[in-house]
Amino acid sequence: MFDFNYGQDDSSLEKFSEKMLSPLEIMTNQFCATQNYCVGFTKYLNDFMIPLLISTHYFRNVEQSRLMTMPPLDSFQSYMELLGINLDMGNRKLKASARVLNDYAGKEMPGAIAAMFSTFLNLSGEELRAFTARQAKMADSVVNAYPQAIRDIEPEYGFHFERGDNIKVAETDRFILYQILPISENTEVNESGKPILILPPYVLGANILSFLPHSNKSYTHCFANMGIPTYIRILRDISTTPALQVMTAEDDARDTRFFCEKIKARHGKPVTLNGYCQGGYCAVCDLLSGELDGLVDALLTCVSPMDGTRSNGLSEFLKNLPPRFNDLAYGTKTLANGNQVADGDLMGWVYKLKSIEAEAPLIAFFRDMMMLSPKNGNEARISKTAAALNYWLQNERNDLPLDITRMSFDSYNIPVAADGTLPIKLFGRKLNFRRLKEKGIPWLICYGERDDLVEKETALAPLDYIDAEVSAFPKGHVAMATSWSNPKSACALHTRFGDKKYRGPVRFQLDLDKDLTKPQRSEKVSSQN
Repeated sequence: MFDFNYGQDDSSLEKFSEKMLSPLEIMTNQFCATQNYCVGFTKYLNDFMIPLLISTHYFRNVEQSRLMTMPPLDSFQSYMELLGINLDMGNRKLKASARVLNDYAGKEMPGAIAAMFSTFLNLSGEELRAFTARQAKMADSVVNAYPQAIRDIEPEYGFHFERGDNIKVAETDRFILYQILPISENTEVNESGKPILILPPYVLGANILSFLPHSNKSYTHCFANMGIPTYIRILRDISTTPALQVMTAEDDARDTRFFCEKIKARHGKPVTLNGYCQGGYCAVCDLLSGELDGLVDALLTCVSPMDGTRSNGLSEFLKNLPPRFNDLAYGTKTLANGNQVADGDLMGWVYKLKSIEAEAPLIAFFRDMMMLSPKNGNEARISKTAAALNYWLQNERNDLPLDITRMSFDSYNIPVAADGTLPIKLFGRKLNFRRLKEKGIPWLICYGERDDLVEKETALAPLDYIDAEVSAFPKGHVAMATSWSNPKSACALHTRFGDKKYRGPVRFQLDLDKDLTKPQRSEKVSSQN
């Protein structure tokens, strides 16, 4: 680069200009990369710190009243235990951050050294100008291109009920019931088929179940595209719906019953109740309360926490907290109208704290940096799946009614009793898993083999008390809603898959409908004879 003794090949003005401008380009590239590194890391840091500041506000408000009523020694002990937890968490974050920095340096440093030798010794290979240009491009991708791709995916992600593509069937003060229509060509709804009602999770929102429908990645449309009468319960906007803000677990059961009555009347067959994640726990509780008797005859739960105390992640995190601080009051938001709700953003942040080794700002920043680095000399492509997942993570956090939050909170702090009784009651009635066996309700439990949010032990807890069919899906918590919702995937939801021939949720529903249809056909044949 700095050799001015040009031979015959270097006599052109173009090459001379290129060599003179090369150092300037290197400095410009390095400046742009450094600037984007700082901007990018600041954004990731803000995403982590803003919930921290919010939680500090809640903490101060609660402690202002409790400090005056608690014995000083108890307060001191609780604060020291909390300090120990914070120090341990900080230590784990520092170790993980150092590890990811080392991984990044190990990946990029050999290329930097080789580029220096190529530049200063006029060797073949990538020069500093190309190396720094690649670094600048990678940093720009994280700071600008990646966020833009996430924003651009919005029209393709989710249900978009405002477009009128699906049918509003019924509504209550808290929910709206939609029928999801097929989007595949030449598919019509089998109006005499067995219907299914899907209950999405409260925290994660419903749109994850319509991930990328026109790219063949939608859990809900997997049912609808098979002609199955498919319905989904959609939460109203909690910020503008007082009835939802003060909703109770009993309201959940009553609204589910109302929707099931409407669905059964439309199709003349009992409903399959399908809950995803937290929606599965609500579905089980609604069934065990007896409110859905005669309306629901089958149950399907996907990655649903049935006994949170068996969780090695969140439950252990809560157990390590001093009892004083293991309280919903520290995550409660008071709205302008005086109603109180659980802060959804704070709940998502708690999951980050639980997995601090993977979710700390520096770690997340360099993880995305390495994901967007060029592969084999080719520029990294931002997939629709990655963009949609991040759109979901950034935009689908909802505040929760306190009573619904308390259901989940209790399930992660109080174990299911030895006789199968759950730690909560509905309508003053005890809820016991064994009631499903008494009612003869078939149950398919689907879980993710690498789910670190709802672990296998948490999802399969009911098997200690009753028999249920189990399907184990590879990958993690949302794989059924993303990877495996593609009909051409290895574990497609309408198939039997794996060495054990697990039934997918759609296959389960199709088989249930077939079993219901057989007796009707037999009766017709008998009457004709």
